[in-house]
Amino acid sequence: IDEIEALSSIYGEDWCVVDEDEKIYCIKIGDCLDQPKWSLCLQVILPPGYPAAEPPIYQLNAPWLRGQDYVQLANSLEEIYLQNLGESIIYLWVEKIREVLIEKAQSSGPEPDIKKTTEEADEADGDDFLLEYQPIQEDPIQMLNCLASESQEGDEELPPIHHGNPITDRRSTFQAHLAPVVTPRQVKRVLEKLYENKKIASATHNIYAYRIFCEDKQTFLQDCEDDGETAAGGRLLHLMQILNVQNVLVVVSRWYGGILLGPDRFKHINNCARSVLVE
Repeated sequence: IDEIEALSSIYGEDWCVVDEDEKIYCIKIGDCLDQPKWSLCLQVILPPGYPAAEPPIYQLNAPWLRGQDYVQLANSLEEIYLQNLGESIIYLWVEKIREVLIEKAQSSGPEPDIKKTTEEADEADGDDFLLEYQPIQEDPIQMLNCLASESQEGDEELPPIHHGNPITDRRSTFQAHLAPVVTPRQVKRVLEKLYENKKIASATHNIYAYRIFCEDKQTFLQDCEDDGETAAGGRLLHLMQILNVQNVLVVVSRWYGGILLGPDRFKHINNCARSVLVE
């Protein structure tokens, strides 16, 4: 309670109470310029065990924040938590995020590159449940080519692919697909195999994340892809980090049904992924 009162007085109108009973709060953070170019919204839920035994549950929301930017920022926040176990950390998180935004403002000339997501864009044929088959605009497989080429093991076996149960809400459908992987080449092969399926290839978004544990270096090789659904890949990877899963690729396909779902779409993406991981 003392922490919340302090944060409220420090950040004033940038601090917002979303739900007092559930301890859900939101803070808008900018880069400190007179006309901020870079800003994002940090939403936190303080669980009953915070700060003594549990970390805050958080979301980072900004149109420009996706892929590697999201992963790097999330990793920074988790490091702060681990360095300050048992202590109140929201202020440290906010100032770390502000530091990153100021660095971006100082190092970049143009405005943030904001790619419209499907939910923000006008949908021409929103009433059709399945869009006509069309190639993925930014082929995620291209991104894996250089990593996969480093693997010297030739044509590796295609891992088994497990398909989770679909979730449908207001005519949007979400389905997760999972495969065990130990090399980037296997990630590439699984993605290629999935995109051979005309229905999966026609999904509005195919969001994915993978984590591979490298025994020799004792580190994780991990990456994620939003496929146009801003920050969804980073959230998916964050879920995998929380569940401490390794040597696995998760892909969540979403077929947009013409009705905006707002934040619920992230809940469905995570629930799909969680179900398939637990199975």
